[in-house]
Amino acid sequence: MILPGQTIGILGGGQLGRMFAIAARRMGYRVHAMDPTADCPTGQVADLEVNAPYDDLDAAREFAKGVDVVTFEFENVPSETLAAIARLRPVHPSPMVLDTCRHRLHEKSFLSAHGFPCAAYRPVHDVFELASAARELGGELGDPTILKSADYGYDGKGQVTIGATTDLQFAWQSMGRPVGVVEAFVDFEKEISVIVARTAGGQTSSFPPFENEHRRHILDITTCPADIEPSVAARAIELATAVAEELAVVGVIAVEMFLRPGGELLVNELAPRPHNSGHLTFDACVTSQFEQQLRAVCGLPLGDPTLLRPAAMANILGDLWSEGPPHWQSALAHPEIKLHLYGKEKPHPGRKMGHLTAMADSPQEARRLVLAARAALRNAASWELGVGS
Repeated sequence: MILPGQTIGILGGGQLGRMFAIAARRMGYRVHAMDPTADCPTGQVADLEVNAPYDDLDAAREFAKGVDVVTFEFENVPSETLAAIARLRPVHPSPMVLDTCRHRLHEKSFLSAHGFPCAAYRPVHDVFELASAARELGGELGDPTILKSADYGYDGKGQVTIGATTDLQFAWQSMGRPVGVVEAFVDFEKEISVIVARTAGGQTSSFPPFENEHRRHILDITTCPADIEPSVAARAIELATAVAEELAVVGVIAVEMFLRPGGELLVNELAPRPHNSGHLTFDACVTSQFEQQLRAVCGLPLGDPTLLRPAAMANILGDLWSEGPPHWQSALAHPEIKLHLYGKEKPHPGRKMGHLTAMADSPQEARRLVLAARAALRNAASWELGVGS
């Protein structure tokens, strides 16, 4: 057991690490963060920020010596680095879990081998295999398929839709990685996610399913509870919990799913860390996903994940700054709105700079509130006009 007063090491300096560090410091832990970039979001609230490339094994070993347990908020840490750290300190979730979930081919193979439902897929290593897989999965009608890079893919990066007239050579080059996965196109009604926490002793706890809306492949809005039948919600939680148990996760894992017509669920992706869709738990749940991660990796009993009120979250991207500084005071004019900024200095289009959360009597009303507040960031008058409703 790692108790308050001891030191948690976190690999990665982004917003997930920042919110994890806030939860850890609130409970009396010390936090050390390792990230290549100085003054990173996690480093701003950690006790110590170590700036070094993730492949610097000597720096990783020194980092490990100064902490009692290591976790991560960033999946693209080299396997060699994790192995070097794991020889010195416990790493949760395990390097095996990370290697399974961050590589799409490994992930799909795991899901298929253990009977978890997912879209049909084929591994591809060149444009010829891409053409064959697209024909096979697209069927006689040549339905669209999706080419995804096997690694280093997030927020839509490394993804290309393949249709009947797609230039396959250009699509392969656009993906930009040596190995890809072609997936059959899924006709879905909703995208949902379930976040499950699990301890080394096998205790599990799940948050209610989140309903997610994406824009340009980036999560835009999350509402909770998801607008789905109770039986579907129960199956989604059961499915996500089974994934966590089969992987023997110690920490938290987000299981993204497609809900198809008729109530069928397909697993889309796994993320063995806190997830963007769970940001609203920071304000809206008895125990947030970040505190659950902390409790799990430290060997403490898990907290209560109960949703206090229906809630919604809207991401704030760097595009917002294109028309000048945001009107923060206008968005905060409504007392239900919570603002989270990540401490990133430079806003770029598509870059996640923060998020807004609202709680209300229904998820639909919470969604309306965060959309209106986000609109007010760009136009101070829009709040009064009810933009986003």
